[in-house]
Amino acid sequence: MTPHPAPSRRTVAKGALLGAAAVLFGPGSGAARAADGPAALRLPAPTGPHPVGLRTFVLTDTSRNDPWEPAAVREVKISVLYPARTVRGFPRAPQLTPDEAGLFAVLASHVHPGLPEAGVDWGAVLTHGHVDAPPLPGRRPVLVHTPGGGDSRTLGTTLAEDLASHGRIVVLVDHPGDASQVELPSGMRVTVLRGDPDPATFRTMIDTRVADLRLLLDRLPGLPLASVMDLRRIGVYGHSAGGTAAVHALASDDRIAAGVNLEGYLDLDPELVAGLDRPLLMFRTDGFEHADRLERSWAGLPARRVLLTGANHWIFSDYAHLVPQLQAAGLVTADTRAALVGAGDPAAATARVRHGLRSFFDRHLPVARHRRAPQ
Repeated sequence: MTPHPAPSRRTVAKGALLGAAAVLFGPGSGAARAADGPAALRLPAPTGPHPVGLRTFVLTDTSRNDPWEPAAVREVKISVLYPARTVRGFPRAPQLTPDEAGLFAVLASHVHPGLPEAGVDWGAVLTHGHVDAPPLPGRRPVLVHTPGGGDSRTLGTTLAEDLASHGRIVVLVDHPGDASQVELPSGMRVTVLRGDPDPATFRTMIDTRVADLRLLLDRLPGLPLASVMDLRRIGVYGHSAGGTAAVHALASDDRIAAGVNLEGYLDLDPELVAGLDRPLLMFRTDGFEHADRLERSWAGLPARRVLLTGANHWIFSDYAHLVPQLQAAGLVTADTRAALVGAGDPAAATARVRHGLRSFFDRHLPVARHRRAPQ
């Protein structure tokens, strides 16, 4: 993913968003919707006993310039998911805001080749998180998620909601400039990445993500939901570049007690990773084209490893559920599905990942058991 200049965060007038993206990514990017109407996509429900609340915050780090926009200070957007006391009267959040959805419709086929250029109403995808629902009382472990390179935090919704429904606080972190799109108070940020990152770009991505995670840990005590967070029990998990960043943060920040790497390389700082002395779980798929590099970078680490068969790299994100639906609607090919999430059963893979993370964090960051919350 080679960096290119991104549109300024200030160029965010609603009518200009799609035009800016079309200029950025070239002609033909903004195709119209399919004539028979957009595909309706759904995310699977969480499996835990608690309904899920959701709140969104933006953190500003005035001590650090943004590496992708050096004239600006660093901003980080987060979503906090948590067990809710009740969700009556609190609406479910869309996965993307209207402006994010319109922009992602243009970006999707460039961020992940093979995704459709038209025919999907990305703004109609609902999460199971209820906006501003009151949290269930009690202090709970905090799990922090950092997504795959080029992905926004919201593509980690399914796994995060499941963890929250089983009694945890989960924080999804966006990394502006890296993520496909992030809507901030100062404007919309669009990814600067193209294709696979060169070594310098990858280094910047990981260093920036780790700094973003440290900023989050610094700010957790001041968040409005801090009263339900047990900040003595913090875990981290990440996918792809997020997996790399998660392990680097785990190895370098004593506030994090355990971590999960979902198919991320660990060859950027071998000495740092080799010194890791905290619990680590690592997943990979049998379809990942760079499995040799991945295995070499994992060699010798004292971590439990899990292999998903019939799966591919993006099975750890919401694409596990969205891509098969797009295939069923005739909007992606079987080859695209296999290249993104694999040809196997996504429900079975999701169940295994969900259970694996819950079991791991139950062992190392246990949750006190509570009665089922009212709906």
